[in-house]
Amino acid sequence: MNLRDELESVLRAWHLYEVNRGSAAVIDFDCHPTTDSIQPAGSRLEVYRRLQELRGRADDYRTPHVAARLNADLAYLGSLLGERPPFAAYVRATQGCGAAGWSDEYVRERGEIARAALADVGVAWGPDTDKEFRAVEGPIDTADAPDAIRAAVDTYEKAVRRETGSDAPFELTIETADVDAYWAYWLDGVGDQVRLRLNLRQATFTEVAARQFALHEVLGHGLQGASWSARCASEDVPWVRLMSVHANQQVLLEGLAQALPLFIAPDDQLLITRVRLDHYTQLVRGELHLAINSGATIQECAEHVRARVPYWTDAQISDFLTDRGANPQLRSYLWSYPTGIDWFGNLADADDAAIQAVLTATYRDPLSPEDLRELWPTGPAFGGYKP
Repeated sequence: MNLRDELESVLRAWHLYEVNRGSAAVIDFDCHPTTDSIQPAGSRLEVYRRLQELRGRADDYRTPHVAARLNADLAYLGSLLGERPPFAAYVRATQGCGAAGWSDEYVRERGEIARAALADVGVAWGPDTDKEFRAVEGPIDTADAPDAIRAAVDTYEKAVRRETGSDAPFELTIETADVDAYWAYWLDGVGDQVRLRLNLRQATFTEVAARQFALHEVLGHGLQGASWSARCASEDVPWVRLMSVHANQQVLLEGLAQALPLFIAPDDQLLITRVRLDHYTQLVRGELHLAINSGATIQECAEHVRARVPYWTDAQISDFLTDRGANPQLRSYLWSYPTGIDWFGNLADADDAAIQAVLTATYRDPLSPEDLRELWPTGPAFGGYKP
């Protein structure tokens, strides 16, 4: 058994241990399903020691993908065990990118773009922006959401496959859940089996949201996972075939999924307005993420984001702070959203050759920020830049 396969065995055992005790899953998309019987690990400390042993055998040059994944797993598991590494170091080890943040000027510029887009569809900026915009987006009943999402998948699937070169098959299941968690939509999968969950406690359903999440969750995450799985079934890839949100491919996954409408449906004004607004608000979340992990007070954080986004409620801000400051998984994973949408949002304005190279590569391999930078060297810095 080679080093990658040994690591995958450890990850499967760790995943079962966490799931059995009701904790967050370790594996979110299994690109190489197995019928082998897997025994859960005995403890987190047992897993940590095993990962350390494997890291001692990994070579950064001969097995770079495995070494990078081990760095992410050790950093995340160390945090689960109580370590509190500096935020920049933690993000570098897990998400594989920097954590400089964005200049005030840049965030304001993105805010102006979002507000102009909203004005063009008749929505004013203020405490009622979110409510007004959702009314314009066309509310739909919860019961109609699965069919609306499937219809949007049918609309966009050929275009996504054409732009990415993927011919991988997949089978979609849509389920509903009612849980007290930050997520409104979540996708996971095994091989060509893709599951989309809708969290009824968080999700609001509109015609635009159905189109957005058909692209984001199903044709973004789902088709990518199925595409990687198809490749794993046909050849021996060098990378770890078990995807986890604390690892280096997540900036790609969340970045492209959020920005995919810019490449696939650029003439859908309401959908593109939603992406422009998300780009800005994700940068503000990024500011909050960095601030709460850099010594800012709760009051300072709350006042800053209220000035940036007047329609966010105290309840929302409370959850943003808790997720980004106290949860070891989300302290890493949620950084992928502002980092990813900023990079891919800017890629949408690049030349066609750069766009084509990136989109094709991202449905072939789970690329890290460093891999993406090699494909588009003139793109913005991952994780922000402050002169």
